[in-house]
Amino acid sequence: MLLSTAYFPPVAWFALAARDMTLSPDRVLPSQVLLEACENYQKQSYRNRCYILASDGPQMLQVPVVHGHKVEEFLRGMSLRGPVSSPLCIQSVQVDYSTPWMLRTQRALDTAYETAAWYEYYRDSLFCLMDRKPETLWELNLSLINWCLEKCSIACKIESTADFAAPGSVADDYRYAIHPKRPDDVLQQLSLDRPYYQVFRDRMGGFVPGMSILDLLFNEGPDSILWLKKI
Repeated sequence: MLLSTAYFPPVAWFALAARDMTLSPDRVLPSQVLLEACENYQKQSYRNRCYILASDGPQMLQVPVVHGHKVEEFLRGMSLRGPVSSPLCIQSVQVDYSTPWMLRTQRALDTAYETAAWYEYYRDSLFCLMDRKPETLWELNLSLINWCLEKCSIACKIESTADFAAPGSVADDYRYAIHPKRPDDVLQQLSLDRPYYQVFRDRMGGFVPGMSILDLLFNEGPDSILWLKKI
């Protein structure tokens, strides 16, 4: 399966990652995911944003990235250590830590999920991971994806593409299927278009779909895998 990188990807992303994982009484067979590592950076996509459910509705959390001459300076510095990709390549996009966005993100998570059943259980290890401040968006996303996979008990082997995969070259190509600007039917395809518990569900007038995996994890905890595998 071919997926794009994402910042705290939505539930649908992890449902795909868990799709081919096999659970049996005596063993677990992991799924396999290819992350597109050679694409151009896509603005206004899940690559640097996610959505959580706050008291007043969905709230976007975004990772600022370096633009313009700062990219050129970064790449010149990288060239001293070896070849680099195009500034537009997803692996070359540098995270901008010049503003306190990480502190704002952590405060937003505290406010939105302080009453969620499992938030305090996961909070410290998540914030510790974020505080390492990886240099690139690719590194940041990969570390967060692996953390979420582990906490959701999803056995998944992730590898990166060596070259850009042309459209149609991979049967299960979901790189562009999940996008914040347009609806998708991924969960319907997987028969997972059903609610899970959300803290502000009553205030919202019902279940709110399309949230980050964090929304599922903080509310359902270890049972997240049961929801994702429809057990």
